[in-house]
Amino acid sequence: MGNFLPLIQNENMKIYRRPRTWVMVGILVLLVLTISILWLIFGERSNTSMWDVAFMESSILFLLVTIFTVVIAAGGVAEEFTSGTIKLLLIRPWSRSKILLSKYISIMIFALLLAIILFGSTLLVNWICFGINAGPDAETTFVGMDGGNPFSYMLKYYGLTLVSLVVTVTLAFMLSTIFRSSGLAIGFALFLLLGVNSFVGLIAMLDYTWIDYLLFIHLNLTQYLDGNPMREGMTLGYSLTVLGVYYVVFIALTWYIFNKRDVAS
Repeated sequence: MGNFLPLIQNENMKIYRRPRTWVMVGILVLLVLTISILWLIFGERSNTSMWDVAFMESSILFLLVTIFTVVIAAGGVAEEFTSGTIKLLLIRPWSRSKILLSKYISIMIFALLLAIILFGSTLLVNWICFGINAGPDAETTFVGMDGGNPFSYMLKYYGLTLVSLVVTVTLAFMLSTIFRSSGLAIGFALFLLLGVNSFVGLIAMLDYTWIDYLLFIHLNLTQYLDGNPMREGMTLGYSLTVLGVYYVVFIALTWYIFNKRDVAS
């Protein structure tokens, strides 16, 4: 285990020493500040709850968290091939599996860090702007969802969204091992995330049984918080099972491809 920690530290250094990483964090926090300040200036502060604004920001900006993490994940392995540094990694006294696992863990830490920053900044900024006490109409968004407890609802929202984020990032990480070009890996991953997701609602309306097994139908787990799944008969347990199967497939393919790939050229 002690020999494995330097690998993770090395991968974390690769992520956090790049300016783009801190630009991503800055954009996330800046958007939270901008939305809250604009709401404070142009909205009705007396009837606004910090929870309503925080939830609205989270539902919008978590997509940005996913995009940023997908960019990092999709380039995780592919960039090593593009720059030629993959050979330097493989000549070290670590197995390919350990090298790949260190990259995967580092990317997941980055994903969790962005989610924590979003969660913390939305609560802190909106607590400062609107106060902890809700106005007379403030908590209507959460009534009936979780007994009127906004904090509990937010935790469940983030928990379910993090599950979807892990599966999405694992897919992007798999693409990073398939493509030698980081640009191609990132482009294809973003196409799947943004392009396919744009048509998920329409696909879900089709009356075919095989649609129940599509990955993108189940990625939005927050649909179960409101008791309004995309397709009739779908449950949270079923969606988690489908996502779990996809996750295992993605992980298995990633490890198989990386361990079998020839890097001599």
